[in-house]
Amino acid sequence: MMITGTTKLLGVIGYPVAHSLSPAMHNAAIAHLNANYIYLPLPVKPEDLRVAIEGFRAIDLQGFSITIPHKQAIMPLLAEVSDMAQAIGAVNTVYPTERGLGGTNTDITGFLAPLLIKHQDWSQTTAVVLGNGGAARAVVMGCRQLGCAQIQVVGRNWQKLQDFRASWLDSPLAVSNLSVHRWEELPDLILRADLLVNTTPIGMHPLVEDSPLSAEEGEKIKRGAIAYD
Repeated sequence: MMITGTTKLLGVIGYPVAHSLSPAMHNAAIAHLNANYIYLPLPVKPEDLRVAIEGFRAIDLQGFSITIPHKQAIMPLLAEVSDMAQAIGAVNTVYPTERGLGGTNTDITGFLAPLLIKHQDWSQTTAVVLGNGGAARAVVMGCRQLGCAQIQVVGRNWQKLQDFRASWLDSPLAVSNLSVHRWEELPDLILRADLLVNTTPIGMHPLVEDSPLSAEEGEKIKRGAIAYD
């Protein structure tokens, strides 16, 4: 990949972000297309998000992906947000528009793609979602679109869980079959899960051998269930 004075800049923002595989994937696609872009990891601390966005506008950054912990915090800093991202309550992709920076959410598309291949009837299924951050919001919306009978969200902070549930009741695309649960309830929830989704950072680089489930809990996943990270 030849970088010149006209090479345009793309990237992924997060903190930490050095572990991200996005640069390898996007730069491979850029090379395949022979496009004059480069895609870089851009570490941005939470307290620096606003000034970073202003800097991105100043240098004419052509667009960027968003990972933990900025998917929700960035929304008020954007000139426009897609209807789907607003309904989910999180943004993972930002791009320039005539009004300024716009945001959307493609997490839901990526989450659903392998599940839709199965052509399964999800109407009698229970989804258990580990975590209640930006990625979890896309998963909840995905489970709603699948038609899951129950969506059970598990976390460690009870107040954040309560706020998470309340936000879906107030959403234009309300999710009335969503319940929230403390982490201590997980062993019992696993027994009923048809779809078990990890949206927490547990298992990310550098602690790639870590798991949100103990070996004993993992053995409780019922036959035929899908475990999804």
